[in-house]
Amino acid sequence: MFGALAVGQTRITGLLEGEDVLRTAAAMRALGAEISREGADWLVSGRGIGGLVEPKDVLDMGNSGTAARLLAGILSTHPLYAVMTGDASLRTRPMSRVTVPLAQTGAQFFAREGGRLPLTILGARDPMPLTYRLPVASAQVKSAVLLAGLNAPGFTEVEEPEPTRDHSENMLRHFGAEVTVTQAGAGRHIRLKGQPELRAADVAVPGDPSSAAFPVAAALLVPGSAVTIANVGLNPLRTGLFLTLREMGAKLVVENQRLQGGEPVGDLTAHFSALRPVDVPPERAPSMIDEYPVLAVLCAAANGTSRLRGLAELRVKESDRLAATAALLRVNGVNVEIEGDDLLVHGTGEIPGGGLVETHMDHRLAMSALVMGQAAREPVRIDDASFIDTSFPAFLKLMRGLGAEMVAA
Repeated sequence: MFGALAVGQTRITGLLEGEDVLRTAAAMRALGAEISREGADWLVSGRGIGGLVEPKDVLDMGNSGTAARLLAGILSTHPLYAVMTGDASLRTRPMSRVTVPLAQTGAQFFAREGGRLPLTILGARDPMPLTYRLPVASAQVKSAVLLAGLNAPGFTEVEEPEPTRDHSENMLRHFGAEVTVTQAGAGRHIRLKGQPELRAADVAVPGDPSSAAFPVAAALLVPGSAVTIANVGLNPLRTGLFLTLREMGAKLVVENQRLQGGEPVGDLTAHFSALRPVDVPPERAPSMIDEYPVLAVLCAAANGTSRLRGLAELRVKESDRLAATAALLRVNGVNVEIEGDDLLVHGTGEIPGGGLVETHMDHRLAMSALVMGQAAREPVRIDDASFIDTSFPAFLKLMRGLGAEMVAA
């Protein structure tokens, strides 16, 4: 997206070519960007701020809620007519959390009941900058508002109640935008100067911590294991899981720490560990929101009760991920409770397994269940593995290469 809004050619290396990435690339091509492949690298020739063209067809975002919400921000301040849709899962997820603030730019949005896709967007011809305080911490909403501000005059400002992942702020600076961040109580205040000329800048994508979570978890669960993930992102606003795992007694070793494209990265090695229960505070959720299903699996293998607090955000993911995570554990013999927005996992040091997990078209539930199966007494089955390609198309090949037993039934 940033390359498409910049002037010049951006080279992207290390891109995880999941379905989400491919759908995003297709959408940006439809909006006028030139995107091609050169070996394993991606080349993006951008249109510049305000230079996008009206798409000739519906933009199909597949299963990517992040891409859909961020693109809504971009389109809100471009004088275009566009329609976005997605797969059956994405069409159930609410978009009003971004369309309500974005409408303040002057854009118009028309959606199904509950603010769900398909979504028609009429971008503002004379967009207004936004000043918006997030009611709940959300990196997606924050990023959508900031991206809308790129093509609006003056300053766009966002205040978040708790710090969320700041990849958008880092990437905006990397491409030449003026972004300032200050503390605001327990949260942060972000200020973007509108209508910059973004300049093409090469991007080396670090390993995704939310994808690394699965082989890391498998290594912690299977006796005698040690797995090294090279070049994994270590942004402190994304590493809540690693902090939590260390609190559980996990042996994690980071080597070769360095900066890459403005982001801290390193090589992370996870060793089999006897895990203890943990109480995860709610303010940590933004830094590990996608990792709770696999964390819950690890809590099931610990001896004692873990409490994962403040998980309301999980209810509006690809599925009601909070309820679905609880169901994943229960069907495999783990005692689990939901109290308000908290998940309580009563671990016994071992996982019975033997269940069939309903994945609800949710890639992270599918991968979490398959990781659970590596440590369970009885095999764990899932009803659908196809959605794993959404974020991690090499998951099965990678895990089998590490020695995991994963077979098609």
